[in-house]
Amino acid sequence: MCTNLTMARTPRLLVFLTGVWFIAAAALGTRLAFAWDQQRKIPHRVLATLPFDQEAGNTALALSQGHGFSNLFRQNTGPTAWLAPLYPFLLSLIFRLFGPFTISSFFAAVLLNAVFSSAATFPLFGLARHVAGRTAAIVTSWLWVFLPAGILMPFEWIWDTSLSVLLATTILWLTLRVSESARRWLWSAYGILWVVALLTNPALAVVLPFLWLWAATRARDTAHVSWREPFIAIALIILLCQPWTIRNYATFHHLIPMRSSFAFELWIGNNDIFDPHAVAGVQRITRYEEIRHYAQLGENAYLAEKFNLASSFIHHNPALFLQLTGRKIIATWLGTEHPFADFLRADSLLPRMVIGCNVLLTLGATLGIWYFAHVKSPWTFPVALFPLLYPFLYYVTHTSLRYRHPIDPILLLLAVSAATGFSRKAGVHAAATRSFIKTI
Repeated sequence: MCTNLTMARTPRLLVFLTGVWFIAAAALGTRLAFAWDQQRKIPHRVLATLPFDQEAGNTALALSQGHGFSNLFRQNTGPTAWLAPLYPFLLSLIFRLFGPFTISSFFAAVLLNAVFSSAATFPLFGLARHVAGRTAAIVTSWLWVFLPAGILMPFEWIWDTSLSVLLATTILWLTLRVSESARRWLWSAYGILWVVALLTNPALAVVLPFLWLWAATRARDTAHVSWREPFIAIALIILLCQPWTIRNYATFHHLIPMRSSFAFELWIGNNDIFDPHAVAGVQRITRYEEIRHYAQLGENAYLAEKFNLASSFIHHNPALFLQLTGRKIIATWLGTEHPFADFLRADSLLPRMVIGCNVLLTLGATLGIWYFAHVKSPWTFPVALFPLLYPFLYYVTHTSLRYRHPIDPILLLLAVSAATGFSRKAGVHAAATRSFIKTI
């Protein structure tokens, strides 16, 4: 009787442990546990100020004080379009509730980031189940719970990174949903989701036209959708993004659809500091000097100067530009330009884990794309699009592990899909072999 009771309870426990709500709660737990451990090691006066001492925190401060979207470097430098508006606005609400640059605001921001990161479990689970089955969904989601980058980012970066993870994963999941649906409300929700994404992280726009066209074309075949629903989604995207674009044009007198800082990002990754043969170029870049220069020129002139400098550097150093681009590609995917040397040089387990996970994730995602193409999956194009296109902007500007992080759940999906797909094939071949042997 006890044995039967135990057997009855085991499936229920298994269902509970593999349910998406439990996995999402576990993801939140790992992120908050890391944050709790780290905050005990760092003075609270440092945590109250240093994580906010960047563009998003400074702009949020100006918003919370009623100065509008301005004062990029915590000086009275006037309006800015350096960043997309949504995440600084969320930070400004935290400042209004808990005070600017306080430990309470820091904890609130970390909690919000952790919620965004763990909430990505829901679209990730649905996405993985849709393209690879329930087993792959469970494995992918549990790997997301313990992925080092996913645990680190909500605490390490008070930025839109964790929110971008949620948005990128949800966009891909909903793209698959609308590609099989004629429901107008779902297409409208798709358009609104894209508006939120673009006003948070405009880099996601690189995949927008391709995903939209793929979804619209496939929906015509699978759900006999006319072009009306897809065009409603596009119309919503254009219409709801217009207020920010109009504000930027009225303020800066030229077209800035989402954010203005591309010229600076391009210059940071392409300037004479990288050229050992430069005679009178950039010798070093300091935050103090750049802030002072920005305040003197104003945002328009400062960014125009940076674009001219970067363009000139690329034009006169094409070979070096290609070399720098290659280094950025390596750093984007492996976390560092010299992964092997940095792995050996690391003085703790954590950086080695991060580098090791990046190597495995990159290999797994590559195999995943190959596997989807090999089996002629209908999902090959959308799932491969993010890893192939999204990082391109950072190849030509400058890169960091956090820039790639928004697509990490999709990379996990690709890696797990390849592993489970190959396992199924191996199982089929093994069964066929056993059957053949029995017949001999």
